[in-house]
Amino acid sequence: MTNTSDGLKRLLHSRFNHYLHVFEQTVSSEIDAFADLARVQGISSIPSHMTSVHVIDCIGRHEPINNTSIAEKMNLSKASITKISAKLLKEGFIKRSQLNDNKKEVYFSLSTKGRQIFEVHDMMHDKIEASFIRALDAFSESELAASLKFIETLIDQTDKMVKGEMKL
Repeated sequence: MTNTSDGLKRLLHSRFNHYLHVFEQTVSSEIDAFADLARVQGISSIPSHMTSVHVIDCIGRHEPINNTSIAEKMNLSKASITKISAKLLKEGFIKRSQLNDNKKEVYFSLSTKGRQIFEVHDMMHDKIEASFIRALDAFSESELAASLKFIETLIDQTDKMVKGEMKL
């Protein structure tokens, strides 16, 4: 490894850390952006947290779905999903039901109000994706391939850290 290569790797690490900080700020303002888009669509009542919106999204994509499956798909605890779903149920964003062959298990589906949130969330993600793809138009095919390899390496490293497979 050359000093130039080490310097470039350190710069990549520094820029990635900067990206994480910017991303954190984006996540904290995401509910405001979502609320603005919902208002434009004529929706006045929205969940107070993006995690709740993401639960609505998960339910909308997999309904009917139970707490355990939502928790698994979202990588959250069942207790968190129970708390969030109870609030969403109370606010009228979701409905609960039981299947005819299993009266014990509770399943969730979207109410009309929840379906509106689901659609606005999907619209927001479509806009974000389109903007991202436009930004990548400046990259060549080989640059995109190298970027993908870099992102996959970051995901792998982060996943190992989260799972405790990599010592710091």
